Amino acid sequence: MAEPVTGGNSNPQPPKEMSMELRLLLAFVLMGLVVFLTPYFVKTPPQTVAHKAQTPTTANKQETQSASAALAPAAAEQTPAAEPAAPAPGATNAQPLPFLTINTDLFRVVFSNQGGTVRSWQLTKFKGNDDKPLELTNTAAGGDPPFSVRFPSQPNTNVNWKYFHQEVDPDGLGVTFTYSDGHVAVKKVFRFQKNSYLAQINTEATQDGNPLNSQIQWRGGFGDLTVGNPSVAGRAIFFNLADNKLTEHYAKSGSATVSGNFSFAGMVDAYFAAVFLPENSSNVELQIFSDGVPTVLDKTPRQQIGIGLSAVPVNHFRLFVGPKDYNLLRSVDPKLEQVVDFGWLSLIAKPLFLLVNYFNGAFVHNFGWAIVLVTIAINMALFPLRLSNMKSMRKMQALKPQIDAINAKYKNVGLRDPRKADQNQEVMDLYKKYGVNPMGGCFPMLIQIPFFIAFYQVFRVSVEMRGASWLWVPDLSQAEPWPIKFLPIIMIVTQFMMQNMTPQPNADPSQQKMMKLMPLIFGFMFYQLPSGLVLYYLTSNLVNMGQQWFFNHTEAAQEAARSVEPPKKKKNGGK
Repeated sequence: MAEPVTGGNSNPQPPKEMSMELRLLLAFVLMGLVVFLTPYFVKTPPQTVAHKAQTPTTANKQETQSASAALAPAAAEQTPAAEPAAPAPGATNAQPLPFLTINTDLFRVVFSNQGGTVRSWQLTKFKGNDDKPLELTNTAAGGDPPFSVRFPSQPNTNVNWKYFHQEVDPDGLGVTFTYSDGHVAVKKVFRFQKNSYLAQINTEATQDGNPLNSQIQWRGGFGDLTVGNPSVAGRAIFFNLADNKLTEHYAKSGSATVSGNFSFAGMVDAYFAAVFLPENSSNVELQIFSDGVPTVLDKTPRQQIGIGLSAVPVNHFRLFVGPKDYNLLRSVDPKLEQVVDFGWLSLIAKPLFLLVNYFNGAFVHNFGWAIVLVTIAINMALFPLRLSNMKSMRKMQALKPQIDAINAKYKNVGLRDPRKADQNQEVMDLYKKYGVNPMGGCFPMLIQIPFFIAFYQVFRVSVEMRGASWLWVPDLSQAEPWPIKFLPIIMIVTQFMMQNMTPQPNADPSQQKMMKLMPLIFGFMFYQLPSGLVLYYLTSNLVNMGQQWFFNHTEAAQEAARSVEPPKKKKNGGK
């Protein structure tokens, strides 16, 4: 309830100004809230699809959707037969075959001779949130399966539900599919390597013996579809050599068609990529789809990314399907390293990642300990600046009685009173006289902000951190899976300890109480953030505590305090 206005000579207390430390704390909290809450407010768009998946005949579509949804590891499962009894002259007469499974050291790829398409593509070295080998295709999507073909000039022609002849290579690492109905003929060749994420895919199409333009399709989504709302991370990419630029396109932006001299094009999510690398420098057309299809987790229709690539009769591509491992991508094509997007703060995030990666590979062989070492190195490199800040803070603490005297002198001066400027000037003159930086108290938090954001981005995009364990933490890229998360709690404790060790020059009791709540606020912010990010901040706290303890027990701390003490008055009759 508002207080009544009174007359007389009463002097209401002016509103207190927020200190710079409190303003910076609020800025840091707001930044943390943005990082923490963004995933909850980024919604997928309404299910309005600009381009629907091509619809096969009803009978064949229902049969194939059922087979795809119930896909089992056993290669003995049969697809339903529905081939026409009377083929046209020159047509092939293929029959349904069991699913073909090709296993390499890195892949498990399941093919169907119905359309010569892929029904499952698993990365055997990675697991999804369901703790199963990571499935990169959306097995719940329906529609045309991955590596179906599309004819831009013949939109009513669909061979993706017809049975192809299937010929497996003698070493079991390749397969060739062929089809002809007497008019349209299609050939697909897949070739894998035993220990590589690279594959080779060739397609060609003709109509009545004439070349027929075709696209290779991967529809219905890509990547780790066991995460919540996977369409947020999934996107189409292409690198145009004309402007030497990587471009991204999200499903929420709808369908699109682009063409150019592409070094590569494909799809990515947070940690994985499927990119096609043309084997010649000819013009490539990329059709981007926004498919409203069910998801693996809850079968709820969501917008998922899809692509159709090239529009020429004969397509030759190298195909990379695998993790967005920085060194691995560079080895395939130097331009592919740009697929790992470190964001707007890449100037800091990328060197941080490379440094952590180096420490992990060269010394400790554990990303958790590598983060600890890099954090120690960063804080030691910044120690000269922090030492200057600690001296300034100690001087500000010693100046507190003089600051209190100035504030008492202007006790009843309001914010709009011209004398308020005189008060501020006296305080600044005092700081200037003794070489005190009034921003010194903000420095510890201020210097953390860019590294905090950079490390957060590293954990968002670095597949190397995905699944990396440290002590009791099973995955540094995610929050601890336990109901009670120990790293954030330990971080809160170190924040309180750090506060007790650091000089507190702020004289305002209400603001001091607010600052005392800072560790709890930070603990709330960090509670659901990646464990590696919490480990970084916790390590910074421990290093800063050690540096503060060292400073507090040196002569430099006492000298800083004595340097701002006012001269003592003489006792022998001096006035």
